[in-house]
Amino acid sequence: MKVLANDLKRQYELHAAAYEEKALAVLRSGWYILGQEVEAFEREWANYIGTGYCVGLASGLDALWISFRLLGIGEGDEVIVCSNAYIACVMGITMNGAKPVFVEPDAYDNIDADKIEAAITPSTKAILAVHLFGQSCDMDKIMSIAHSHHLRVIEDCAQSHGNHWRGRKVGSIGDIGCFSFYPTKGCGAFGDGGCITTNDKKLAEDFKMFRNYGSRVHYHNEVVGANSRLDEIQAGLLRVKLQYLDDLNTERRRLAARYLDELKNPYLILPRVREGADSSWHQFVVHVPAHREELMNHLKSHQIGTMIHYPIPPHLSEAYQYLGFQRGSFPIAEKNAEEVLSLPMYNGMTEEEQAFVLATINQFQPGKSK
Repeated sequence: MKVLANDLKRQYELHAAAYEEKALAVLRSGWYILGQEVEAFEREWANYIGTGYCVGLASGLDALWISFRLLGIGEGDEVIVCSNAYIACVMGITMNGAKPVFVEPDAYDNIDADKIEAAITPSTKAILAVHLFGQSCDMDKIMSIAHSHHLRVIEDCAQSHGNHWRGRKVGSIGDIGCFSFYPTKGCGAFGDGGCITTNDKKLAEDFKMFRNYGSRVHYHNEVVGANSRLDEIQAGLLRVKLQYLDDLNTERRRLAARYLDELKNPYLILPRVREGADSSWHQFVVHVPAHREELMNHLKSHQIGTMIHYPIPPHLSEAYQYLGFQRGSFPIAEKNAEEVLSLPMYNGMTEEEQAFVLATINQFQPGKSK
């Protein structure tokens, strides 16, 4: 049996007829940019997340850097972000000339809110709360700190489509929620896409202006904007997938519950969900101290795919050497990079496939497995 780390074809096949019908309808409409599908998706996504507004964009990275740009955060400013974030989170900060200030993760692999206050300086302008792997950050503490220090809060919800913090969907709590619709995401598109959510009407209008070359009126450009438009086909396909998103998340929670119940190998540290939160289980990430590579090879020999999210923390990447950090600067993030392993997790995964993964992991013994 072969089990992929993620099977996007399987996810398409779950609702293939509906996807194909929608794509064909958009093709036949003759309107492909900023039309009825984008407008409808923006309304539906805002309603789903629980915000007044949503603006469709070309990618999750665009959602991040444009957010900081429109909040006026740039050269000389600092933004607090977790040290184990995906590098796009950091790029969203630095593309505007601002400086990322890294804070180590907690036991839930998200930013340790108890360490944020010590990282605040007179130059701090915002906190980027990254809800990694479908797990919610401690938004109560983050919002309290932000309020006390007059900071903006941007939620990176790229990996958290539909999970909650104390009954509220992530992306509805901070000033702006940033979403990616990359195909592997919970509500993934069939190409690139992204959006922001907010309750600020003026900010939403500014996003719509900025995404379209800085223009509210055709050929009248107010600022040097961007070409960052969610296209009609992707918006239409996302509208189809959104109808099933809660069911897709329920399925992933069932898969995660089985992993949590039946994984018995003592060499693994299993993920936990923070009290007050639920998880959409974008990834099922275990920690494997000392034996990760051996376990990966063991699984590979049995045709089971895995991934590492992420093998290089941002402060050690070549792109950010100019920040001056060295190995040892953020030991928790560095340790995580050496230990984390994402197990197969995707909609459409069969009971037999998961049973095979479980049995193969549970029989793993360092130095003895083949």
